Amino acid sequence: MALSALPPAGEKAAAVREMFDRIAPRYDRLNRLLTLRMDRRWRRLAVAATGLGPGRLAVDVACGTGDLSELAAATGARVVAVDFAANMLAGARRRRVPAALVRGDAAALPLVAGCADAVTCGFALRNVTAIPPVLREAARVLRPGGRLAILEVAEPERPLLRWAHGLYFHRIVPLVGALLADRRAYAYLPQSASYLPGPEALRAAVAAAGFRDVRRRLLGAGAVQLLTAVREEGA
Repeated sequence: MALSALPPAGEKAAAVREMFDRIAPRYDRLNRLLTLRMDRRWRRLAVAATGLGPGRLAVDVACGTGDLSELAAATGARVVAVDFAANMLAGARRRRVPAALVRGDAAALPLVAGCADAVTCGFALRNVTAIPPVLREAARVLRPGGRLAILEVAEPERPLLRWAHGLYFHRIVPLVGALLADRRAYAYLPQSASYLPGPEALRAAVAAAGFRDVRRRLLGAGAVQLLTAVREEGA
């Protein structure tokens, strides 16, 4: 059995920040390769679920190098993109992502309450130190009726697909990552799925944070989940 690449609980925030700063220059290329470019479709579906358009304000939490931010801005919306890894934001800046790029904590967003029409988060929920505070903070910055869209990894429900996904995600991804980018980071990324609660518990956590109409859609043959929800009125 492979040794755990997960950091001790008290060291997670610093370890994850350092890891993403380290892999930022190769992050986009590896994403496209390891997902066979399907990640772009998944992100488009997430942005479409928010109903963004001209005059709207989107907050992209843990924005990385700005993939979701870029797609949100393409709808005509104004975008605030937040990440705690400086090199990820530098990557978004190099790409000229049309967003206000802000270094900040997903659990303490530097934004006033009720300012946003949509909050997005792409493949980052498992990297935070605690999920409920991040969900509550997303609810805080959303106006009532605003929409949340979260992309995350998942496990296929069908046994054969689950086996194939496990082989790819836990064996091939770390191998390719080690060869082309960073051994430690791409050992951590598959193992970090263990930080995610199960589907029902995750839906319940979203609802408890102040959301209604919580829905979960499986993408990529079940390897990815898209969680969507609406901010409660008067919550």
